[in-house]
Amino acid sequence: MSDTTTRRVVEASNRQQGDHPSGDNRFELVDKHLKRARYEQDQLIETLHVAQDVFGYLSEDILIYVARALRLPPSMVYGVATFYHLFTFEPPGDHSCTVCTGTACFVKGADAIVQGVSDAYSVPTGETSADGSLTLKTARCLGSCGLAPVVVLDGSVLSHQNAESTLELVGTAVGGEG
Repeated sequence: MSDTTTRRVVEASNRQQGDHPSGDNRFELVDKHLKRARYEQDQLIETLHVAQDVFGYLSEDILIYVARALRLPPSMVYGVATFYHLFTFEPPGDHSCTVCTGTACFVKGADAIVQGVSDAYSVPTGETSADGSLTLKTARCLGSCGLAPVVVLDGSVLSHQNAESTLELVGTAVGGEG
């Protein structure tokens, strides 16, 4: 065996089982998906979804990792990721608040909810507060028009909201007054 091969074998045996070579074990979940997908290039979008689910967003390092794993040019991976609005490239806040702005929700006051949360936490729509505690997003429609206005707070769908009730719930989630 060459010195390089011997060194790699020793390094691999010294790592604890389950440790990823990158030092970030979340990549193991992406690797599992890649194996199931047989590293097929047509699995790019699904792989990006898996990576975003695991990491919470797609960093440049993650995009390069996916590009190498699927043997695709990084420019193609970046182009696909930026084309679809479901992918995000900045780390999310500790808490997430998504306000539906579809027609039914808008008519019933969604704009006041967005403005109220934005003002209370000094966070523009589509961004994360300076302290990283809250990400505020809007959605064109969440498909729950009968529950309008709808807010999704940390994955929980909240129906029949208004600015005051939403601020109270966000304040409880964030751990302080808004």
